[in-house]
Amino acid sequence: MRPDGKAEGLRQSMAWLHTWTGLPLGWLLYAVFFTGTLSYYLDEVNAWTRPELHRSAPAPQTAERALQTMQQLAPDAESWTLALPNERQMQVQASWRPAGAPAGRGGQQRAELDAATGQPIAARETRAGNFLYRFHFELYGMPRVWGRWVVAIATLLMFVAILSGVVTHKKIFTEFFTFRPRKGQRSWLDAHNATAVLALPFHLMITFSGLLLFMYMLLPAGINAAYDGDTRAYFAERQQAGRGAGPGAAARVTEPVVAGVPLAPVGPMLAEAQRRWPGREVGSIAVNRPGTSAATVELREHGGTSLVDRGASRRLVFDGVTGAVQAAPAGSEPGVASAVYNVLTAAHLGRFAGPGLRLLLFLCGVVGTVMVATGLVLWVVKRLPERRKAGRTPFGHRLVELLNLGTIGGLSLALAACLWLNRLLPATLAGRADWEIQGFFAVWALAFLHAGLRPARRAWIEQLALATVLFALLPLLNPLTGGLGLWASVPGGAWPVAGFDLAMLLLALVHGAAWRWLVQRGATPSLRSARARSPVLPGAGLKEGSAS
Repeated sequence: MRPDGKAEGLRQSMAWLHTWTGLPLGWLLYAVFFTGTLSYYLDEVNAWTRPELHRSAPAPQTAERALQTMQQLAPDAESWTLALPNERQMQVQASWRPAGAPAGRGGQQRAELDAATGQPIAARETRAGNFLYRFHFELYGMPRVWGRWVVAIATLLMFVAILSGVVTHKKIFTEFFTFRPRKGQRSWLDAHNATAVLALPFHLMITFSGLLLFMYMLLPAGINAAYDGDTRAYFAERQQAGRGAGPGAAARVTEPVVAGVPLAPVGPMLAEAQRRWPGREVGSIAVNRPGTSAATVELREHGGTSLVDRGASRRLVFDGVTGAVQAAPAGSEPGVASAVYNVLTAAHLGRFAGPGLRLLLFLCGVVGTVMVATGLVLWVVKRLPERRKAGRTPFGHRLVELLNLGTIGGLSLALAACLWLNRLLPATLAGRADWEIQGFFAVWALAFLHAGLRPARRAWIEQLALATVLFALLPLLNPLTGGLGLWASVPGGAWPVAGFDLAMLLLALVHGAAWRWLVQRGATPSLRSARARSPVLPGAGLKEGSAS
């Protein structure tokens, strides 16, 4: 209701809804967007954080030598799985299930094998990449169920904020090509609108598909009715859908199993897979019941070609003793509802995207992160005239300033600190992965403390300057601590490592540009006078435009 007693229109109501669904959870959404965007390159982060793997390079006999090593590491295992090197992975990832081990991931053992020699590599303990990925959807430090509920509710409110934002800004598309620099509030609004419109389809897709991933929590009635509340049975059935029989299902089940039978050479099997999958590579090898007469070898294609089944790879099964091709596992086609779900959630996860599509998803995630950040800053800048008129900074405004800086600047510092700790902590330190994560949160907390003790503009300048230095020096720290430097990784084709180092330089450039902009604006007379009246966020001393 307006002060004159008239009811507010739809646009005014949507503006209120947009503000108060975006602001209270804006800081959480920024962290979710930030870590989720980095997770598109989860494999590259994991590669960089283990410098012991940087010099692993594939060779013509990679698969054969890895299988020979498995015969020594786990001769009595029930199964072996080898993930072969690819454009995002330089080593062979081996896993096996010892005889009598419990089902599930807890019963598996893992090792990293050199792609050239097949020998195990003693890589340091780290969870930096996986920590960022899991923080994105379940928040670290909270019980997993509660963390997922918080992120699910935040995602729902972000979906509301996006839809209400489209209604609020009636000229959002016509003003997309308009940017008015040095106009204070108007400049921040233009930046917020431009980043919102530029990747609007991505924003809608990523939030809606995120809600689908939480569907079993937000809309549990259907699963509870069909599975009597047994969500594990639901997920087990979904996991098996489209997979058909696993390796070994077609084995000679009526014949007695004889131990000590050598495995057939894998070279002809790889050649047959390449003949059937022209232009594609074998991504993994799964051996079931190795060393017995019932052994089978399953080859899986690297990277699926269809999002309908969430990028499920084609498979080819061979008799492990004779090397003869067996019938390929038959999978069931998903229904319409499952197909739609699979397409949207696969696009959200980006696990099966090629280099070009992955880069596009990453850039859209960056735009989304900037959209949230500019919206948070805009809330403060929009209220500067009110603060100047009152001659003081209300507690709520100062609190938002502090949360903005601690979240936006502090998260960059926390990420950089986690990566530095990954290299500076002793490789043999017990619990070093936990120390990395604890260091992440400790630096993040210090960033909030710093924001509260310093004037806002100075705090922004200092945190951005420190983040610039930390990110810029990471490519130099890499070779000094056992990694592969850019002068070796680029010519050698080690793109997971080279790409990460180049990304750190890009992050340093972005933070440095923001730092330089603040320093230049702070040097003008108008900004000095404004800063003397009240310490504020970037844009405070600029000429204010009218509210939109």
